[in-house]
Amino acid sequence: MQSAEEGSRPDDFRPARERAGWSTSRWLGTGTTVALVVLLVLGSCGTWALVRSTSVNQRLADRWSPALISSVRMEAALVNQETGIRGYGLAGDASFLSPYRSGLTQQKTATKKLKELTAGDTRATADLARVDALAEKWHASVARPIAAAPDPTVLAQERAESGRAQFDALRTALRVQQEHISSERDRARSDLASVAGMRNTVFTVIAAVVLAVMALAFAGLRLGVQRPLDRLRADVRKVASGDYAHALAPTGPADIQVLAGDVDAMRRRLAEDLELKDRARAVLDAQTVELRRSNEELEQFAYVASHDLQEPLRKVASFCQLLERRYAEQLDDRAKQYISFAVDGANRMQLLINDLLTFSRVGRLHTDEQQVDLTDLVGRTVGDLDVAVQQTGATVTYEDLPTVHGQPTQLGLVLQNLISNAIKFRAPDTAPVIHVAARRVPNPGREGSEEARRPFWEISVADNGIGIAPEYAERVFVIFQRLHTRESYEGNGIGLALCKKIVEHHGGSIAVDTTYTSGTRFVFTLPGVEDEETAVAEEQEAAGAAEE
Repeated sequence: MQSAEEGSRPDDFRPARERAGWSTSRWLGTGTTVALVVLLVLGSCGTWALVRSTSVNQRLADRWSPALISSVRMEAALVNQETGIRGYGLAGDASFLSPYRSGLTQQKTATKKLKELTAGDTRATADLARVDALAEKWHASVARPIAAAPDPTVLAQERAESGRAQFDALRTALRVQQEHISSERDRARSDLASVAGMRNTVFTVIAAVVLAVMALAFAGLRLGVQRPLDRLRADVRKVASGDYAHALAPTGPADIQVLAGDVDAMRRRLAEDLELKDRARAVLDAQTVELRRSNEELEQFAYVASHDLQEPLRKVASFCQLLERRYAEQLDDRAKQYISFAVDGANRMQLLINDLLTFSRVGRLHTDEQQVDLTDLVGRTVGDLDVAVQQTGATVTYEDLPTVHGQPTQLGLVLQNLISNAIKFRAPDTAPVIHVAARRVPNPGREGSEEARRPFWEISVADNGIGIAPEYAERVFVIFQRLHTRESYEGNGIGLALCKKIVEHHGGSIAVDTTYTSGTRFVFTLPGVEDEETAVAEEQEAAGAAEE
């Protein structure tokens, strides 16, 4: 059977071979690179348009418009100076010189501002130089002499015609300067309008190209990735629903085709494994039926064998005893000793057969489990051992023990073996003192399961006997293992092995407490019965969760 299954087992999983064509990562990498190049070019164009627009806007707003304003202010300052000098020359009143002096300050400020704004422009610099030269000529020949004269009337009359001609030339130069500055401002405004239109066009193109790239990317992902993945997902769902014969068709980019091939190979492997498991399950079911039948036959054989074996043993013991009584006068002491040995061996053989039969029945006789009150069970067990208790002067105490879930007869055997062992292996010249206690311990069951909600109890049986060395703590639970000779302590070495089998059959464990030094202390665990407090707490917790 084993070789047939190994021979029919599928080959180890091998990944699908690489497919021809581009993979998803290559498509994505190429598409991303192209999109980045396009966006970089468009970004460069947009940056150039913004820089150009900013430059033209600065030329208009930060240079020629302020230059025109400064030119107008300089003209106003010169007009104020001319008005003040003319009034002072006609009236001779010094108060007329105030507009002249403030005009001088305003002229200097405007001239300085114009020099800064027109720096680098040849025509504007020439215009400003001509205006400065004409203004200085008028100041030197007219304004300053009249302003410094004590009687300005005569000097003003003498220089009225020349001063008017010079100031008209100055105004003409100012008008030419302002016309040139206005023409530069108009040209900057026209450039700004043109650049703004070009900028809007560039950003419109950028937006359109970005939308087109996004649309192409979405369409490419949908056609090249999403649709093949949707087909693969649909095929995988069919397989997951139980249709293991459904083959997966590889489509799309190369890596998705490889993925589909790998999943299909896994499908074939699972289908072959399931077929093998179905065949193995069928064989296992047949073996289970055969094993159940064999166990039933073995159990019947155990009953028959126990009776058939015990009957010859009884005859041997009986006839040996009859032989001893009838021929007692003819037998010497050695013959009587031999007969005693034969009778004792037959009796011990009968006890051994009964113990083995009891040991074999644990876990095979399906008696119903029920709630077992350990307090009552310990009391009845101590009552059954009353003769041994009285003979040894033993003291057996026990607390208010819990109620556990199990089979009363088998649990009684555990307590009987442990208490009788405590009486048997007592310390010399010391009356046995035995104490049975219990404490609640964490449930080792899987969290959330029905068993995990039950309380779990640790039962201890402690005595003041000869104790068990730590190195023998595991050995004492092995069947037929004895730490003492039969001459020292009677027994077959089955009792503790029987306790271990019964406790483990009930879902617990048993061990020797190696930390206990006053004698021997056995501890074993058993599942308890769900108490009312636990049930009420769970109901309240469930109700609170429902309200939330």
